[in-house]
Order: sequence, then structure tokens, then C-alpha cells
Amino acid sequence: MAETSPDRHDRSLPGVAARVEHRITIPSGVSMVELLGLNDQVLRAVESGFATVDVHVRGNEIALAGPAGDVALVARLVDELVEMAAVGTPLTADVVTRSVAMLTAGTATRPADVLAFNILSNRGRTIRAKTSGQKEYVEAIDRNTITFGIGPAGTGKTYLAMAKAVQALQARQVDRIVLTRPAVEAGERLGFLPGGLSEKIDPYLRPLYDALHDMVDVESIPRLMEAGTIEVAPLAYMRGRTLNSSFIILDEAQNTSAEQMKMFLTRLGFGSKVVVTGDVTQVDLPSGTPSGLRVVESILADVDDVAFCRMSSSDVVRHRLVSDIIDAYARWDSNR
Repeated sequence: MAETSPDRHDRSLPGVAARVEHRITIPSGVSMVELLGLNDQVLRAVESGFATVDVHVRGNEIALAGPAGDVALVARLVDELVEMAAVGTPLTADVVTRSVAMLTAGTATRPADVLAFNILSNRGRTIRAKTSGQKEYVEAIDRNTITFGIGPAGTGKTYLAMAKAVQALQARQVDRIVLTRPAVEAGERLGFLPGGLSEKIDPYLRPLYDALHDMVDVESIPRLMEAGTIEVAPLAYMRGRTLNSSFIILDEAQNTSAEQMKMFLTRLGFGSKVVVTGDVTQVDLPSGTPSGLRVVESILADVDDVAFCRMSSSDVVRHRLVSDIIDAYARWDSNR
């Protein structure tokens, strides 16, 4: 943590917020270059986020001046950034933005606990949680045999589940990874699509392949799939099987019927873990068919070792507009 030496300097007039000065000495073990970011992008993000606070850096000392409340918040932010830098977490403007959101949310969640939370390292790249909701989701996967990740697009539901699957395989906790999703839109049109069955189904499984390519050496994927260590298949192929010592992911689960969801969950074998992901606001099932993802929580609410994690627009890690679009559609739905 940063060492601080407050120097209160109140010259405020009645009705005007008191201004204070605050100095933070950065520990010698933390690189100022890493703390301030490439081309000072972290420093610029702090300044743009708190226009009322003057931030000056000299050597390993940061001086803050401004309204007491804002200065206190920036001081906490710097402490969090120092802690992240000390453990090697790359600091960016996005890290600053997410840290500020957590600090202003009024919860006990600390940015350093979330943004320095490593999930998987591969080929020199580390996958980390970016929101408190993502961290809670990953921890639920660790604690439970079956975990449901429910939330809008862009919250990392499938991507993080895939990272945990690869981690479990690398640690020899499971012998294989099974990835599946319903090919709802293929339905009656499947016969009209060009190519063989695998070519017709492949577009519906492509998002799973894309995430896999981010986490496993590309040249090893064909070998792992040929050996059955990694299997990617449509949900219909799961019927009648028992999957032991497997990490099983069902993606786009909002497009399963209640019967399909039951069929999938009962494939669970010994030594296996299941993650089910989906967005109940984007159901493509025929009209009148209830989504299995919508009803499963009421069915399994009292079953031990099953967790339901709900993420929201605040957990979106895509373009900022994605979060705004999700909120706008939620308002439109509620008004209807």
C-alpha cells in the first residue's frame, strides 16, 4: 500500500466544498513507469476521471489537491493501483475506469482483489477477472459441481468458463473438455444448408472454437480433438451419454427446452464439473416453448452443490456502448 502523509489546507468559503492537500509516497519496490502507465495513460485516466482534483507527480511522490471527498477517493484509487502494480498486474486506462466504478459502488469489493485475480496463464498471456461479478462467477465454478452463469452478452460467461476448463485440464483435474450448445436455428433448415452434417453444425459452434483458440496452442487443438481430449458437439449429441472426469460447458442454454436441460444435466458423471451459460433475454425457441434456462433455477433452487450467478450490464467487458444498449433494451422491455 502507498504511504500517505495528509496535509489539510482548508481555505473554503461558506457553501464551498473544503479543499485539502494529500501526499502519497510510492514504495521503492513499485516502478513509477508501470504505475503511471505507458505514456502516462494511467495518470491521464485518473486526471480525466477526477477533474476537480489536481494530480502532480514528482519522483516517487504523488500530490493531490481538491475537494476532500474526491481527494480521499483518488488516494484510495492510487493505493489500489500500487497494490496491483506490486503483483505485476498491467495497469491501463480501463483498469482505472473499472477501479473507480468499484470504489464508487459503495460495496466492500476492492479493485486489487478483483483485477489482480488471475484465472489462466498461457503463451505469456494471463486471463484475469475484470469485474466483481466475473470474480464471483469464477469462484462459484471452483466451489460447485454445477454452476449457471446467467447474464447479457459481453459479460464473459462462456469465455471464463472456457478458461476454467482449460485450467482444470492443465492441472489434470479432468481428462477432457466437452463443449456443447443447441443448434436451435438449424432445426428444420438444417437439410437446406450446404455441406455435410459437421459443416452445417459448425457455424453454431464457432464461438466455442474462437474462445478455445485464445487459450490453447492452435497447433495442438486438432491433436487434442482427435484424441477426444477436447470435444465440441451440438447438444443433441449428448443424449444417452455419461460424462466422467470431464469439464462440460453448455453455451447458449437459453435456447434449450426444459426437457433438453434435464437431459443435459443428467449427463453428469463422477469427477466432472458442469458450467451452463446463457442470456434469458435472447431466447430463439419457437413461440410457446419455455426456455429451460428460465425454469431451471426454480427447479434446482434447493439442491446443494449447484450455484446460480447472475451478471448484469455492469459486468460487460466489450465496448462501452454494449452496456448502454443492454440497459436501454431492459428499460424498453419493462415499459412494454
